[in-house]
Amino acid sequence: MTLSISQIDARRAEAQVAIRALRDKLAPSGNVVSEAGRKKTIEVFGEPLTPVEVVERICNEVRTQGISAVLRYTAQLDGAAFDADQLRVPAERLAAAHAAADPEFLATIRRIRKNLLRFQTAILHRDVRVEIEGGGALRQRYLPLERVGLCVPGGAAAYPSTVLMTAVPAQAAGVQQLAVVAPPTRFGSENDDLLATCHELGITEVYRMGGAQAVAALAYGCEGVAKVDKIVGPGNLFVALAKRHVFGEVDIDSIAGPSEVIVVADETTPPEFVAADLIAQAEHSPGSAVLITWHEPLVEQVLEALETQLATLERNELTRRSLEDFGALITVAGREAAARLCDELATEHLHLACADPEGLLDKVRCAGAVFLGPFSPVPVGDYAAGPSHVLPTGATARFASGLSSNDFLRSNSVIQFTAQTLAAHTDDIVRVAHKEGLTGHARAVTIRAEP
Repeated sequence: MTLSISQIDARRAEAQVAIRALRDKLAPSGNVVSEAGRKKTIEVFGEPLTPVEVVERICNEVRTQGISAVLRYTAQLDGAAFDADQLRVPAERLAAAHAAADPEFLATIRRIRKNLLRFQTAILHRDVRVEIEGGGALRQRYLPLERVGLCVPGGAAAYPSTVLMTAVPAQAAGVQQLAVVAPPTRFGSENDDLLATCHELGITEVYRMGGAQAVAALAYGCEGVAKVDKIVGPGNLFVALAKRHVFGEVDIDSIAGPSEVIVVADETTPPEFVAADLIAQAEHSPGSAVLITWHEPLVEQVLEALETQLATLERNELTRRSLEDFGALITVAGREAAARLCDELATEHLHLACADPEGLLDKVRCAGAVFLGPFSPVPVGDYAAGPSHVLPTGATARFASGLSSNDFLRSNSVIQFTAQTLAAHTDDIVRVAHKEGLTGHARAVTIRAEP
């Protein structure tokens, strides 16, 4: 079967339509659902609701009905029926998974945690104090959130890496209470590697729930699940839409769409490396994998390498479909054009695999995480380096950043004036207050100078 991946020549005027269509595909519209998803929706709700409508109904019912709604939707959507006292994974189960885990796997988890802590602690915001001339001081104070919910997917694969990439930054910030939610599947809250990772990190709260009902339970709280301050972590469309729905009740990290990579390559880049990098992202299924190059022969070379590598890949069919649905091989006029297109697509992962990647980095502003050179493939960031792999998708890297320890801090300012400092600022304060018609504000200042 020949791979039918989109090929775009960005040097042609009409290419902008194809590029715009590619960008639009990656943004979660909230209304695209598979045939199987439509059937499940009708089965559960009795009508063909859109994903947005499904999420609104689930979240509202969890908010008003609590644990009964969580359990009902877990049974209907995940096929797992259990009582309220079985929602939380027992401490004994976590300990048993840890005791039975491969020692080399646990050693790996410890090494990765060390890498993450080193980086996440180094970038942590520190309190700032600015002395005021005449007396007093201004401070910016950073305090950790008290309680955070971590969403861990569990549909097609197990993700202990997501536990690491969400929990360790929170721990670096000083968060004391972490609650993990994962669907009750063999890849989710029933997965021994995931449970062993939680135990290794000191996480004692793991709940057997996923999807919109888990997000709502964390946001609103229900019997046996205390409300959190923030919800982070990836998930499917329903998780993303649920996070959007509850934002404001709690904080969230982002509203994620399909995982993405752009590889910028030239004549110095081995086509086999490019193909492997594109496949690594596409096997998320859905996962977007895009090549941008100004070296025309590379397109055919990468196509040939893709066919060769797909033939031996375990997730061959799913990866091939992702490449065809969300992939593209794009030819541009040169390095400057490549940088402009990278900023336009504002991808989650940007791998600058060309010559002089540092020089090109200076021209690119919008990306969730950037990987420089031939020996920095995206899986380095996915699993081991130090920055979190929870990153903005769907062109939101234009304004959003990847998850970090600083996202688990809240700040407040502390203002301390002396009588002398207040007197020096009184005229300015009173003048602006009167301009705004807020004479009570002015009086709160001037009263302090009265005999």
